[in-house]
Amino acid sequence: MLQASAAGLLAGLTLIVAIGAQNAYVLRQGLLRSHIGPVVAVCALSDLILIAAGVSGIGAIVAHAGWVLTVVRWFGVAFLVWYAVGSLRRARHAESLAAAAEARQDSRGRVLARVVALTWLNPHVYLDTVLLLGSIAQGYHGQRWWFAVGAGLASIVWFSALGFGARLAAPVLALPRAWQVLEVLIGLTMLLIAVKLALG
Repeated sequence: MLQASAAGLLAGLTLIVAIGAQNAYVLRQGLLRSHIGPVVAVCALSDLILIAAGVSGIGAIVAHAGWVLTVVRWFGVAFLVWYAVGSLRRARHAESLAAAAEARQDSRGRVLARVVALTWLNPHVYLDTVLLLGSIAQGYHGQRWWFAVGAGLASIVWFSALGFGARLAAPVLALPRAWQVLEVLIGLTMLLIAVKLALG
């Protein structure tokens, strides 16, 4: 039981910690201190659903539904490019973190719509979370749901740390130039992921 859960925790962290579009957005919202709780909850809950799907064997169905992943991939590419352009445009105007936070208090609905899109329009989330974690979990046979518990815990811990811990970096981003650099990095990260998705 503990061995399976520890393996799930390690596997989950290995896959989730990589810098991606979803993590970049959670970090940004954490820095702005804008709707952090709901954003973290959506990310963690989405992962829990996907992990459960993979462990229950739905990964085999996803593996054979290539056209679905293709549709998701191109929607994801379009969304990432749109978001990247927005980040790069914002980077043109120097402002402090405080000014950014005051100017960008988007509604909860808009913030959640973005995080849902960044999560569910990424085909890698199906490949990594459903297929990869699901196939690893099958190796634990009767303990596979304990593996899922560990992987789910990794997701909850990571997104909570990223979202609520981002405020520790706030003093650095109090400088307008630092906030500009962050927006550029987020924009370039989104574009890079979009290109990788487009190239398959």
